Amino acid sequence: MILGNQPHIGQDAQAINTTFGVYTEIGKHSFLENVTLDDFSYVMEFCYLQNAHVKKFSNIAAMVRIGPTNHPLDRPTMHHFTYRRKMYGFDEADDEEFFAQRMSRKTYIGHDTWIGHGAIIMPGVTIGNGAVIGSGAIVTKDIEPYTIVVGSPARIMRQRFAPDIVQKLEVIQWWDWSHEKIKANFNDFLLDAASFVHKHYRGSGDDGTS
Repeated sequence: MILGNQPHIGQDAQAINTTFGVYTEIGKHSFLENVTLDDFSYVMEFCYLQNAHVKKFSNIAAMVRIGPTNHPLDRPTMHHFTYRRKMYGFDEADDEEFFAQRMSRKTYIGHDTWIGHGAIIMPGVTIGNGAVIGSGAIVTKDIEPYTIVVGSPARIMRQRFAPDIVQKLEVIQWWDWSHEKIKANFNDFLLDAASFVHKHYRGSGDDGTS
């Protein structure tokens, strides 16, 4: 399989009100609703994403849940008959205000992130660029860039790189490079992060050139 301008959508996968960048992929039996999946990002099998913006080069493992929607905790009952009213014959219209409130709680997944198998990212959370979410973690709060978190609730395991390396990677913003530039510098992506930064940080401009 060679990816291109159109997304590759696996068997029985669904994408509703979803926007795709180039070189994107959705694994079989996954479901995306109200999602933006930016360039080079992929979602593996049996994932469920709602109301989320997944930025470039994100790596989402199987069975991940991003942006699970809430129930009305302040009402006498949490059951969805109070907002899916037509289904139960209680009203001719559903509670659109409640659904709009759900959609407004966007979850943001940063560039070059890795979301491990079976992780859950709660609605309204922002995952910083380069962060790693361990398998099975439940993330309820924002995660700083290039941080590795594990557990339930997610806690910091360690930082991927020293602060100066992180700062320089954030300035270089290689994820915004063109396909042609990445290809021309492909071997540099096989270096360690410090060597990559040493080569590309000095003289970096706003467009990521060096």
